[in-house]
Amino acid sequence: MDVIILSSSSSCCSKFKYGCAVTGTKPSVLSCNESLGGIKIGNLKVLPSGCRVNWKKHRKKKVGVCGFVIRSSFDVVVVKRKPESTMSSEEVYRVLKSISDPNQAFSFFNSVAEMPRVIHTTETCNYVLEMLRAHRRVEDMVVVFNLMQKQIIKRSINTYLTIFKVLYIRGGLREAPVALEKMRKVGFVLNGYSYIGLIHLLLKSGFCREALKVYRRMVSEGIKPSLKTYSALMVALGKRRDIETVMGLLQEMESLGLRPNIYTFTICIRILGRAGKIDEAYGILKRMDDAGCGPDVVTYTVLIDALCNAGKLNNAKELFLKMKASSHKPDRVTYITLLDKFSDHGDLDAIKEFWSEMEADGYLPDVVTFTILIDALCKVGKVDEAFGTLDVMKKQGVAPNLHTYNTLICGLLRLNRLDEALGLFNSMESLGLETTAYTYILFIDYYGKSGESGKAIKTFEKMKTNGIVPNIVACNASLYSLAEQGRLEEAKEFFNGLKKCGLAPDAITYNIMMRCYGKAGRVDDAIKLLSEMEENGCDPEVVIINSMIDTLYKADRVDEAWKMFQRMKEMKLAPTVVTYNTLLAGLGKEGRVQEATALFKGMIADDCPPNTISFNTLLDCLCKNGEVDLALKMLFRMTEMNCFPDVLTYNTVIYGLIKENRVNYAFWLFHQMKKVICPDYVTLCTLLPGVIKDGRIEDAFRVAKEFVHHVGDHADGSFWEDLMGGILIEAEIGQSILFAESLVCNRICEDDSVLIPLVKFLCKHGKAVDAYNVFLKLTKSFCITPSLEAYNSLIDGLLKARLTEMAWGLFYKMKNAGCTPDVFTYNLFLDALGKSGKIKELFDLYEEMLFRGCKPNTITHNIVIFGLVKSNSLDKAIDLYYDLMSGDFCPTPWTYGPLIDGLLKLGRLEEAKQFFEEMLDYGCMPNCPLYNILMNGFGKQGDVETACELFRRMVKEGIRPDLKSYSIMVDCLCMVGKVDDALHYFEELKLSGLDPDLVCYNLMINGLGRSQRVEEALSIFDEMRNRGITPDLYTYNALILNLGIAGMVEEAGKMYEELQLKGLEPNVFTYNALIRGHSMSGNPDRAYAVYKKMMVGGCRPNTGTFAQLPNQS
Repeated sequence: MDVIILSSSSSCCSKFKYGCAVTGTKPSVLSCNESLGGIKIGNLKVLPSGCRVNWKKHRKKKVGVCGFVIRSSFDVVVVKRKPESTMSSEEVYRVLKSISDPNQAFSFFNSVAEMPRVIHTTETCNYVLEMLRAHRRVEDMVVVFNLMQKQIIKRSINTYLTIFKVLYIRGGLREAPVALEKMRKVGFVLNGYSYIGLIHLLLKSGFCREALKVYRRMVSEGIKPSLKTYSALMVALGKRRDIETVMGLLQEMESLGLRPNIYTFTICIRILGRAGKIDEAYGILKRMDDAGCGPDVVTYTVLIDALCNAGKLNNAKELFLKMKASSHKPDRVTYITLLDKFSDHGDLDAIKEFWSEMEADGYLPDVVTFTILIDALCKVGKVDEAFGTLDVMKKQGVAPNLHTYNTLICGLLRLNRLDEALGLFNSMESLGLETTAYTYILFIDYYGKSGESGKAIKTFEKMKTNGIVPNIVACNASLYSLAEQGRLEEAKEFFNGLKKCGLAPDAITYNIMMRCYGKAGRVDDAIKLLSEMEENGCDPEVVIINSMIDTLYKADRVDEAWKMFQRMKEMKLAPTVVTYNTLLAGLGKEGRVQEATALFKGMIADDCPPNTISFNTLLDCLCKNGEVDLALKMLFRMTEMNCFPDVLTYNTVIYGLIKENRVNYAFWLFHQMKKVICPDYVTLCTLLPGVIKDGRIEDAFRVAKEFVHHVGDHADGSFWEDLMGGILIEAEIGQSILFAESLVCNRICEDDSVLIPLVKFLCKHGKAVDAYNVFLKLTKSFCITPSLEAYNSLIDGLLKARLTEMAWGLFYKMKNAGCTPDVFTYNLFLDALGKSGKIKELFDLYEEMLFRGCKPNTITHNIVIFGLVKSNSLDKAIDLYYDLMSGDFCPTPWTYGPLIDGLLKLGRLEEAKQFFEEMLDYGCMPNCPLYNILMNGFGKQGDVETACELFRRMVKEGIRPDLKSYSIMVDCLCMVGKVDDALHYFEELKLSGLDPDLVCYNLMINGLGRSQRVEEALSIFDEMRNRGITPDLYTYNALILNLGIAGMVEEAGKMYEELQLKGLEPNVFTYNALIRGHSMSGNPDRAYAVYKKMMVGGCRPNTGTFAQLPNQS
């Protein structure tokens, strides 16, 4: 059949410039070089306006038209007939693409739309929409869009994006709720199908909130959504845990006359189950029965899954039995769900039971069920049995898959059997299995959690090298390894690199990075990342917000933490018990008892029942802030709210009672605790110090005896050390010793575990002699054999107290008792000898150390070098250093410190510089004390420029100057008269967060006084006292001297009187300063009066005194 259409008339379509001819059995277009002058594709001819065709040539052919009559301007008429052939959508699209003129293209588009057997597609419509958009022809775009709605042509994302562009709407598809209003104003009116399609496109793109807004608009316009649309919205919102909106949608659909089906109800049960709202899920199940829409096998399986996730395994078993008794028998998915969930809980007996039931119901084990069984065995540590199951699996003809082997690798890694896991990984290729990203993720995760971030990243790179494209899970595992190691910059670089790989970060990625920023104290970066996350359409999960609240609280940004909490409602996120616990902990640390109590009540009001952690957190706040009675009431309320006290609960309240000296009540509560739960060592460390302080040593002894009998070997040295440490802080020393003696005497503690903390505590508090006596009593009277640690602790204390003879005597007793000294023991004595300048004895002991086979360490050699320098044997120290360096000695800054200090004090500055450079060459990085030595040495030699340069270098290298650093700079600069520079460092010290001490103030006051800037010196003096620093004799002497020199003799006299009122004894320098002031002011009588007072007071004059006295005539 042939069709010829020649037209330029408006009767066909507006501004139609082409005529169409369909000849033969296939439609086509004439080429431009034909005699007709048109365009040709195959047999379809599109003729330009004004062309003539000899109709007679076609009179013998049958002609079929496109379903309409065309009366051309050339009186050519085509009679309407039923078409016998059609034009394909692909050919229509090709024709459209060949037409560059929008008028001709639009005319052709409309003419094809009139053809009953030629159908436009999304592709052709979108092409015309884009062409019209480029020429701003909005009205014609409306025509195309309406055609798509009328002919039910699928509207794709590009359809809407093209319309958005012409309306100047930026932001992509997620701007749909805003765009709809603008679209309506210019004529784009969506019908029901368009609304439904747009909602599904939004959901598919992850824009759940925007989809919900479009749904609301749809309903407001009186258009009823489909059941499928409701289901899709409910599934998407369920994934975001927005239960309130999901249940609201269920009510709305019913109010619109839509009856929920099994699928809808099952979605609700799944969502409620995932949120742990089991009672509500059962309520939906009951509604299904009431509505005559009984549950099917899928419904039962979903509810079983929810029960298992909530830890209600017994309820899951009951429902399984009910299911078996009903007409809906368990299917393979049900059994897989049960096996998988009980595997997560390590219940092997239940797994074997379900396995038997599954086989009895005719479901033979397959690769999925076998893999679950292997996983269950691995999770309880039975990896060898899991490999046995693998053999059984193979014998039954079930081939293991990649997931099976990944499960085994995971089990091996869980037990730290890395070599076996790597061996299995390397054998997978020979088994015909191609590894995926997940296999690599297992190793990346293992290395990351083991603190080996380098190996984790190396594995990630190996995965890419092997041609496996990383997924976001692999990237997250790698990122986690960097974040856990605190390698922020590398983590940041890795995170930014995800986009280059074409991967979009997910909620876990953002959470890892935000936690990483939080740990580094970069809270603002974490908040910025949260905003970026929302902008990218990645809805934050509640765990991320919880993490942010915690981070803000730890950064002391409390108000922002609470604002973040309030924002949760805007995000449609329900606060969890973790959210509330985080806020409770923050309020507790701040001592805000009323707010904490109110928040706790708010939890209950917001249908978020508190857990044991919530109670413990609140109890801690109450007990630490004097609200113990309220804490006791809360403790007794716990069981009413289905919470059960744990050991921490009781420990917290016992702590509060002991703190208020309510020992009897604490003791009673302790006995109540024992009826339900076993006390731990923290309980004893909390209770017994108060009991012993109260003088109830026998009661304390009985408690300790009972505890040791119960725990056995778990009452180790660390327990006794912690217990005795707490007792010594709270109780008197005599009471503590009596308790320790009762433990040793009755063989409750048979070693020196109670002796060591006693010795350490007494030595630390300057009672080394008492420590020595206790040591002798417990070792001799009670036959306790002291350990090396006990000896070392007492020797250390005696040496620090300068009880050298007692320390040496103990050293000899130690060796005679058969307790071999270790390197720490020798280092203690070597250090004491070195500081006292006894070099011969030092080397004798060093030789003994070597003779006894005790290998010196770096500290030993540093002590010897220091001793040599201190005894003015610097060159010998340098020789020893080079001897050591010829071996395997690894120097530290403490090695170089004494050597450089010695060289500087002797004025050997160049050698000191050489040692410093040599230190750097050996890779030994300087620390702050070493820089202090250098700055002090050069400064005291008058080279303050080098001292300043060293200070700047230290700061540049990231080493924070300490108080001594600033004091050295102030001292050196004041010495050479650069007081302004000294003041700069003094002020910088305060700005850096450090507080000047008495020495630093004295240096600054003296420096200003010597420069005749007495008023400023007095100002610094007042500042010092306002900061609570008490002036010493040096302070007053400096002021008296410099006030006298400045002629302010009366003020100097007042300072003299003030120092005496402070209880300070004037020395020769005080009197010399006063004498000099009076002499310089021309008052010899007062000068001699001071001299006489000095002599009467018993202060001997020195040569300076006589030099200051004026000559008597």
